[in-house]
Amino acid sequence: MFPLRDENPTLHHSIATFALVAANAVVWIFVQKMGTTPALIQSVWKFGVIPGELLGRVPEGLEVPAGEEMVAILDGRANWWTVLTSMFMHGGWFHLIGNMWFLSVFGDNVEDAMGSIRFVFFYVLSGIAAVAAQILSDPSSVLPMVGASGAIGGVMGAYLVFYPRAPVHLLVLFGFIPARIVVPAFFMLGYWFLLQLIAGSLDRGAGGVAFWAHVGGFAAGFLLARVFCHPGRLSACRGRRGRAEGLVRRLPSRRI
Repeated sequence: MFPLRDENPTLHHSIATFALVAANAVVWIFVQKMGTTPALIQSVWKFGVIPGELLGRVPEGLEVPAGEEMVAILDGRANWWTVLTSMFMHGGWFHLIGNMWFLSVFGDNVEDAMGSIRFVFFYVLSGIAAVAAQILSDPSSVLPMVGASGAIGGVMGAYLVFYPRAPVHLLVLFGFIPARIVVPAFFMLGYWFLLQLIAGSLDRGAGGVAFWAHVGGFAAGFLLARVFCHPGRLSACRGRRGRAEGLVRRLPSRRI
Protein backbone atom coordinates (compact mmCIF):
# COMPACT_ATOMS: atom_id res chain seq x y z
CA MET A 1 0.00 0.00 0.00
CA PHE A 2 1.32 3.41 -1.00
CA PRO A 3 -0.28 6.64 0.27
CA LEU A 4 -1.36 8.97 -2.53
CA ARG A 5 -2.78 11.75 -0.36
CA ASP A 6 -4.94 12.39 2.69
CA GLU A 7 -8.21 14.25 3.15
CA ASN A 8 -6.96 16.48 5.93
CA PRO A 9 -6.90 20.23 5.15
CA THR A 10 -4.33 22.38 6.93
CA LEU A 11 -4.89 25.78 8.53
CA HIS A 12 -1.35 27.12 8.21
CA HIS A 13 1.44 27.13 5.65
CA SER A 14 3.72 24.09 5.96
CA ILE A 15 6.96 26.05 6.09
CA ALA A 16 9.06 23.49 7.98
CA THR A 17 7.84 20.53 5.95
CA PHE A 18 8.66 22.32 2.71
CA ALA A 19 12.06 23.38 4.10
CA LEU A 20 12.93 19.80 5.08
CA VAL A 21 11.97 18.48 1.66
CA ALA A 22 14.01 21.25 0.05
CA ALA A 23 17.02 20.55 2.30
CA ASN A 24 17.00 16.86 1.37
CA ALA A 25 16.75 17.77 -2.31
CA VAL A 26 19.63 20.25 -2.06
CA VAL A 27 21.85 17.68 -0.32
CA TRP A 28 20.97 15.09 -2.96
CA ILE A 29 21.84 17.47 -5.80
CA PHE A 30 24.94 19.22 -4.50
CA VAL A 31 26.47 16.75 -2.02
CA GLN A 32 25.44 13.39 -3.40
CA LYS A 33 25.53 14.65 -7.01
CA MET A 34 22.15 13.06 -7.76
CA GLY A 35 23.48 9.58 -7.09
CA THR A 36 26.46 9.58 -9.39
CA THR A 37 29.46 7.42 -8.52
CA PRO A 38 31.70 7.97 -6.60
CA ALA A 39 29.91 10.94 -4.97
CA LEU A 40 27.06 8.74 -3.73
CA ILE A 41 29.37 6.14 -2.18
CA GLN A 42 31.62 8.75 -0.60
CA SER A 43 28.70 10.71 0.90
CA VAL A 44 27.06 7.62 2.35
CA TRP A 45 30.26 6.48 4.06
CA LYS A 46 31.26 9.95 5.23
CA PHE A 47 27.90 11.26 6.44
CA GLY A 48 26.05 8.04 7.28
CA VAL A 49 25.87 6.51 10.75
CA ILE A 50 28.13 3.48 11.19
CA PRO A 51 27.11 1.83 14.50
CA GLY A 52 30.35 -0.05 15.11
CA GLU A 53 32.44 3.02 14.46
CA LEU A 54 30.21 5.24 16.57
CA LEU A 55 30.51 2.89 19.54
CA GLY A 56 34.22 2.22 19.07
CA ARG A 57 33.78 -1.41 18.10
CA VAL A 58 35.69 -1.21 14.82
CA PRO A 59 39.46 -1.70 14.69
CA GLU A 60 41.21 1.44 13.43
CA GLY A 61 42.01 1.34 9.72
CA LEU A 62 39.58 -1.47 8.89
CA GLU A 63 38.92 -1.53 5.14
CA VAL A 64 35.38 -2.18 3.95
CA PRO A 65 34.52 -2.87 0.28
CA ALA A 66 32.20 -0.11 -0.91
CA GLY A 67 31.83 -0.61 -4.63
CA GLU A 68 34.13 -0.59 -7.60
CA GLU A 69 35.16 3.06 -7.32
CA MET A 70 36.61 3.16 -3.82
CA VAL A 71 37.26 1.39 -0.55
CA ALA A 72 35.93 2.94 2.66
CA ILE A 73 38.46 3.06 5.46
CA LEU A 74 36.92 3.29 8.92
CA ASP A 75 39.05 5.33 11.28
CA GLY A 76 37.45 4.01 14.47
CA ARG A 77 36.47 7.49 15.68
CA ALA A 78 33.05 8.26 17.14
CA ASN A 79 31.70 10.73 14.59
CA TRP A 80 28.56 11.70 16.49
CA TRP A 81 27.67 14.44 14.04
CA THR A 82 26.70 11.72 11.56
CA VAL A 83 23.57 11.09 13.65
CA LEU A 84 22.25 14.35 12.18
CA THR A 85 23.84 14.29 8.74
CA SER A 86 22.61 10.76 8.05
CA MET A 87 19.01 12.06 8.11
CA PHE A 88 19.69 14.04 4.92
CA MET A 89 21.54 11.33 2.97
CA HIS A 90 19.85 8.84 0.65
CA GLY A 91 20.91 5.76 -1.24
CA GLY A 92 19.16 6.42 -4.54
CA TRP A 93 16.40 8.24 -6.40
CA PHE A 94 13.62 5.92 -5.22
CA HIS A 95 14.85 6.16 -1.63
CA LEU A 96 14.75 9.96 -1.76
CA ILE A 97 11.47 10.33 -3.64
CA GLY A 98 9.66 7.77 -1.48
CA ASN A 99 10.79 9.43 1.75
CA MET A 100 9.92 12.93 0.58
CA TRP A 101 6.52 11.78 -0.63
CA PHE A 102 5.66 10.31 2.78
CA LEU A 103 6.93 13.47 4.48
CA SER A 104 4.78 15.63 2.21
CA VAL A 105 1.64 13.56 2.80
CA PHE A 106 1.87 13.40 6.60
CA GLY A 107 4.25 16.17 7.62
CA ASP A 108 2.09 19.18 6.80
CA ASN A 109 -0.70 18.11 9.18
CA VAL A 110 1.65 17.24 12.02
CA GLU A 111 3.37 20.60 11.58
CA ASP A 112 -0.08 22.19 11.58
CA ALA A 113 -0.71 20.81 15.08
CA MET A 114 2.72 21.73 16.46
CA GLY A 115 3.88 24.87 14.70
CA SER A 116 6.95 25.02 12.49
CA ILE A 117 9.65 25.43 15.14
CA ARG A 118 8.32 22.69 17.40
CA PHE A 119 7.92 20.44 14.39
CA VAL A 120 11.60 20.77 13.41
CA PHE A 121 12.77 19.85 16.93
CA PHE A 122 10.29 16.97 16.99
CA TYR A 123 11.52 15.75 13.60
CA VAL A 124 15.16 15.78 14.68
CA LEU A 125 14.45 14.00 17.99
CA SER A 126 12.47 11.33 16.17
CA GLY A 127 15.40 10.86 13.80
CA ILE A 128 17.82 10.52 16.70
CA ALA A 129 15.56 7.93 18.34
CA ALA A 130 15.44 6.04 15.04
CA VAL A 131 19.24 5.96 14.84
CA ALA A 132 19.45 4.76 18.45
CA ALA A 133 16.99 1.93 17.79
CA GLN A 134 18.90 0.74 14.74
CA ILE A 135 22.22 0.88 16.60
CA LEU A 136 20.78 -1.19 19.44
CA SER A 137 19.65 -3.82 16.94
CA ASP A 138 23.24 -4.32 15.68
CA PRO A 139 25.86 -2.35 17.67
CA SER A 140 28.82 -3.82 15.80
CA SER A 141 27.59 -3.18 12.27
CA VAL A 142 30.06 -1.53 9.89
CA LEU A 143 27.43 -0.69 7.30
CA PRO A 144 26.39 2.98 7.04
CA MET A 145 22.80 3.93 7.79
CA VAL A 146 21.30 6.82 5.83
CA GLY A 147 17.88 8.24 5.08
CA ALA A 148 15.11 10.40 6.47
CA SER A 149 12.73 7.46 6.97
CA GLY A 150 13.37 7.16 10.71
CA ALA A 151 12.44 10.79 11.34
CA ILE A 152 9.51 10.45 8.94
CA GLY A 153 8.43 7.39 10.93
CA GLY A 154 8.17 9.76 13.89
CA VAL A 155 5.96 12.06 11.83
CA MET A 156 3.71 9.11 11.02
CA GLY A 157 3.54 8.13 14.69
CA ALA A 158 2.41 11.66 15.58
CA TYR A 159 -0.12 11.65 12.75
CA LEU A 160 -1.64 8.51 14.25
CA VAL A 161 -2.03 10.31 17.59
CA PHE A 162 -3.47 13.51 16.14
CA TYR A 163 -5.62 12.28 13.25
CA PRO A 164 -6.35 8.55 13.63
CA ARG A 165 -9.53 8.68 11.52
CA ALA A 166 -8.35 11.04 8.79
CA PRO A 167 -9.06 9.52 5.35
CA VAL A 168 -5.96 8.38 3.48
CA HIS A 169 -6.05 7.51 -0.23
CA LEU A 170 -3.92 4.44 -0.97
CA LEU A 171 -2.64 2.88 -4.15
CA VAL A 172 -2.91 -0.91 -3.86
CA LEU A 173 -2.32 -3.73 -6.28
CA PHE A 174 -4.80 -6.58 -6.60
CA GLY A 175 -2.61 -8.92 -8.60
CA PHE A 176 -1.60 -6.69 -11.52
CA ILE A 177 -4.62 -4.40 -11.20
CA PRO A 178 -3.94 -1.05 -9.50
CA ALA A 179 -6.75 0.45 -7.45
CA ARG A 180 -7.32 3.39 -5.16
CA ILE A 181 -8.95 2.82 -1.80
CA VAL A 182 -9.68 5.17 1.09
CA VAL A 183 -9.04 4.01 4.65
CA PRO A 184 -8.73 5.66 8.07
CA ALA A 185 -5.20 6.73 8.92
CA PHE A 186 -4.98 4.31 11.85
CA PHE A 187 -5.43 1.37 9.46
CA MET A 188 -2.71 2.44 7.03
CA LEU A 189 -0.24 3.55 9.73
CA GLY A 190 -0.89 0.55 11.94
CA TYR A 191 -0.38 -1.79 8.99
CA TRP A 192 2.87 -0.01 8.07
CA PHE A 193 4.19 -0.21 11.64
CA LEU A 194 3.33 -3.90 11.89
CA LEU A 195 5.21 -4.60 8.66
CA GLN A 196 8.30 -2.86 10.06
CA LEU A 197 8.14 -4.93 13.25
CA ILE A 198 7.79 -8.19 11.35
CA ALA A 199 10.48 -7.32 8.81
CA GLY A 200 12.85 -6.17 11.55
CA SER A 201 12.33 -9.40 13.47
CA LEU A 202 13.03 -11.52 10.39
CA ASP A 203 15.85 -9.43 8.94
CA ARG A 204 19.41 -10.63 9.47
CA GLY A 205 21.16 -7.51 8.21
CA ALA A 206 21.36 -8.59 4.58
CA GLY A 207 18.37 -6.68 3.28
CA GLY A 208 19.89 -3.22 3.52
CA VAL A 209 16.78 -1.66 5.08
CA ALA A 210 16.91 -0.16 8.59
CA PHE A 211 13.60 -1.58 9.80
CA TRP A 212 14.37 -0.95 13.48
CA ALA A 213 15.05 2.70 12.69
CA HIS A 214 11.52 2.88 11.30
CA VAL A 215 10.15 1.22 14.42
CA GLY A 216 12.15 3.44 16.77
CA GLY A 217 11.24 6.62 14.93
CA PHE A 218 7.55 5.74 14.84
CA ALA A 219 7.49 4.85 18.55
CA ALA A 220 9.31 8.07 19.46
CA GLY A 221 6.91 10.15 17.37
CA PHE A 222 3.92 8.45 18.96
CA LEU A 223 5.24 9.17 22.46
CA LEU A 224 6.49 12.70 21.77
CA ALA A 225 3.44 13.89 19.84
CA ARG A 226 1.60 15.21 22.91
CA VAL A 227 4.75 16.84 24.25
CA PHE A 228 5.23 18.95 21.12
CA CYS A 229 1.55 19.45 20.33
CA HIS A 230 0.03 22.94 20.48
CA PRO A 231 -3.44 22.18 21.94
CA GLY A 232 -5.13 25.19 20.39
CA ARG A 233 -3.78 24.50 16.93
CA LEU A 234 -4.68 20.80 17.11
CA SER A 235 -8.23 21.60 18.21
CA ALA A 236 -8.68 24.00 15.30
CA CYS A 237 -7.23 21.48 12.84
CA ARG A 238 -9.52 18.73 14.04
CA GLY A 239 -12.55 21.02 13.82
CA ARG A 240 -11.86 21.75 10.17
CA ARG A 241 -11.29 18.10 9.40
CA GLY A 242 -14.61 16.77 10.68
CA ARG A 243 -16.33 16.86 7.31
CA ALA A 244 -13.49 15.05 5.55
CA GLU A 245 -13.80 11.97 7.75
CA GLY A 246 -17.09 11.08 6.08
CA LEU A 247 -15.18 10.34 2.87
CA VAL A 248 -14.03 7.05 4.34
CA ARG A 249 -17.62 5.85 4.15
CA ARG A 250 -18.69 7.61 0.93
CA LEU A 251 -15.82 7.14 -1.50
CA PRO A 252 -15.70 3.74 -3.26
CA SER A 253 -12.59 1.92 -4.36
CA ARG A 254 -11.59 2.73 -7.92
CA ARG A 255 -9.28 1.36 -10.50
CA ILE A 256 -6.50 3.69 -11.53
